[in-house]
Amino acid sequence: MSNKVEISGVNTSGLPKISSQRSRELLEKIAQGDAAAREEFIMGNMRLVLSLVKRFNGKRGASDDIFQAGCVGLIKAIDNFDLSVGVKFSTYAVPMIVGEIKRFLRGGNSLRVSRSIRDTAYRILKTREAIEAEHREATTAEIAKSMNIAESEVVYALDAISDPVSLFDPVYNKSGDTLLLMDQLGDEKNTEENWTEHVALASALDMLEDREKDILFLRYYEGKTQTEISQKVGLSQAQISRLEKNALKNVKNYIS
Repeated sequence: MSNKVEISGVNTSGLPKISSQRSRELLEKIAQGDAAAREEFIMGNMRLVLSLVKRFNGKRGASDDIFQAGCVGLIKAIDNFDLSVGVKFSTYAVPMIVGEIKRFLRGGNSLRVSRSIRDTAYRILKTREAIEAEHREATTAEIAKSMNIAESEVVYALDAISDPVSLFDPVYNKSGDTLLLMDQLGDEKNTEENWTEHVALASALDMLEDREKDILFLRYYEGKTQTEISQKVGLSQAQISRLEKNALKNVKNYIS
């Protein structure tokens, strides 16, 4: 039996995979204006788009459009990616792909919200109006108490009917000067000192071999055990342990 699934005329079961080393080679060629490398890199990252598209509960008929919107985000990420920054391409591309999909969904109103959730949200809005009419603060806790429902249910219902917002949405555009929503968001954790440390860490990680980088990613980003990693990459647990320790030692040396 064939597992062929087509989206926008693309056979998703036949999408190619590219290694980390090949990705870097293609990105270097793309930076030099190689159109063939750009095309290969786009096709090689279609699986990333597909994995993100699956997270959105869109209407059945909109799957093709959502996938196409994700591909637009992918192309934008490729055209704007700076290899010298030392950030993994997928880390840079994911928010741009998601932002493009949400922009499409917001414009086409394709997000599906169940009737029961919409009815709950409507009753919440009416309750909020009634509370505010009494000149009281309509907090989620107050609304939940008045409706005899959980506070989390109030938050969930209101969030479900709100429009998604992309960090890449412009909030100001004048004389060619565009200010994005993300430009107005502060982050108390990422101070100048922390940012410098993050840059140093990214640079150190970039100095590692691809296999060491993959092991650290699986171990500390995806939270996998050494045994799970050994099964995934085809090495013994002892080898994974040695590679992990060596990678961490190298990172420490690079930073210091």
